[in-house]
Amino acid sequence: MKLLVLDTSTEWCSAALWLDGRIQARRELAEQRHSSLLLPMVDDLMRESDLSLRQLDGIGYGAGPGSFTGLRIACAVTQGLAFGADLPVVGVSTLESIAEQAGAENVLTVLDARMAEVYWAAYARDGAGWRAVTEPQLALPESVAIPPGDNWVGAGNGFAALGAVLRPRLEAGLVRIDDTLMPDAAAMAPLAARAFERGEGLDAALAAPIYLRDKVALTVDERRARQPA
Repeated sequence: MKLLVLDTSTEWCSAALWLDGRIQARRELAEQRHSSLLLPMVDDLMRESDLSLRQLDGIGYGAGPGSFTGLRIACAVTQGLAFGADLPVVGVSTLESIAEQAGAENVLTVLDARMAEVYWAAYARDGAGWRAVTEPQLALPESVAIPPGDNWVGAGNGFAALGAVLRPRLEAGLVRIDDTLMPDAAAMAPLAARAFERGEGLDAALAAPIYLRDKVALTVDERRARQPA
């Protein structure tokens, strides 16, 4: 199976090729330059592998959660490339891609969502893939909780951005924390391959981001008022 995978969900921009289990990848700190970086990355990867888009089996993309603008860029580029080459697409969870990099069986993933909030989920290794023990959600850092069980590892830059709130509550219950891990196309590649193998490929017209946040301008105080007492 040959797949192209794209991610622009955070300040990082990345692209990867999955070539029957072998991965070639590009990754760069983009800040606001995702639109200008992504297609050149794709072109480099395709030339390096001597492949055309029509020789691929599909395209995967970081569906979210993450930056609103970033998610739209990855989704739009994926649709444009897939339409032109008549390829199916599959969205990959950014939080699951963090778990894929953590080197553990049980992973609590926490991604900085800005506005003093986090995107988080908890995953347990399930065969070659992952099972969501806690589904992805947007929350205040005070709401993040370690699921029952042992050997949980913390992963994601939420532990760096909001560590003053998260670490005192969670550190003692975690085997370790890696606050450097971010969503990445290379980590999404095996997840996308498994999704295609399960028959989850979709028509490009159905590609859509996973936002979670329903109102960008909602203040922190408004969000705190929504939390249960």
